[in-house]
Amino acid sequence: MLTTWINLIPIGIMQSLMIAFVALGVMIPFRLLNFADLTSEGTFPLGGCLCALLLLQGIHPILAIFMSMLAGGLIGTFTAMLHLKLRINSLLAGIIVSTILYSVNLRLMGKPNVALFNQSTIFSLFASTDTHKTILLLVLNALVLCAMYAFLHTEKGLRFRAVGLNPQVSAQQGINLTRYTLMGLAFGNACNSLSGALMVQMQGYADIGMGVGILIHALAALMIGETLTGTTRLWQQLLAPFVGAVVYQQIQGLVMAMGLQPSDFKMVTGAMVLLTLAIQLWRGKRLV
Repeated sequence: MLTTWINLIPIGIMQSLMIAFVALGVMIPFRLLNFADLTSEGTFPLGGCLCALLLLQGIHPILAIFMSMLAGGLIGTFTAMLHLKLRINSLLAGIIVSTILYSVNLRLMGKPNVALFNQSTIFSLFASTDTHKTILLLVLNALVLCAMYAFLHTEKGLRFRAVGLNPQVSAQQGINLTRYTLMGLAFGNACNSLSGALMVQMQGYADIGMGVGILIHALAALMIGETLTGTTRLWQQLLAPFVGAVVYQQIQGLVMAMGLQPSDFKMVTGAMVLLTLAIQLWRGKRLV
């Protein structure tokens, strides 16, 4: 069992560095804006399906990733508008948009799954080995993390954080709540689509069901990360999704090495979420 788990560690690290973007995409609206957004169930596969379509059309892999992120960001603003303008509950708005995106994603690909084995990807361009792929993903994670950290220390970033902490006082201070809510959901869902695009290019195929359960995986990673890193400082909040994703994926690898069936993974994930919530409650921290 131990040997099997050790062999799974490199693959788990690569997968965790892609899932980390979904955890970050969930954390931004969830923690920084206090906006419960479920759109990741739709924007993650959207990024993958759109990226696959663009690669098949001969679009450069990097451009395909950016276009997928743009599409995810636009969908995030759509979810925000449903909540802000139509007064639809944020959870319901995310569910509605994710349901719509299932049909959109299927329409984009034209069939439930698409193979990309003969297509050029960002990994075939810059990473020839698993070690190089891991380094590339680490660099991408570091770039996003540093950019987000730098932005949140600017004047606009401070306003963005203020909207989540106290929207009433923020509005009284003249801060445009709509603008910053749109910004937060756009960036969060762009991260979700980035993860989907990277996942498709890594595994060499896109599947219409690739987003099923991604939200609970991201939440599990986020809460594990918050438990390990803490949330008292901004850098801890931003680091939590990445640390949590790595730890969570290694736990999944251990479960696989123990011989549990893939159908048991959701049960294990749920148990991890409950355990993490119990630890946070014991520590007196806020819960999801």
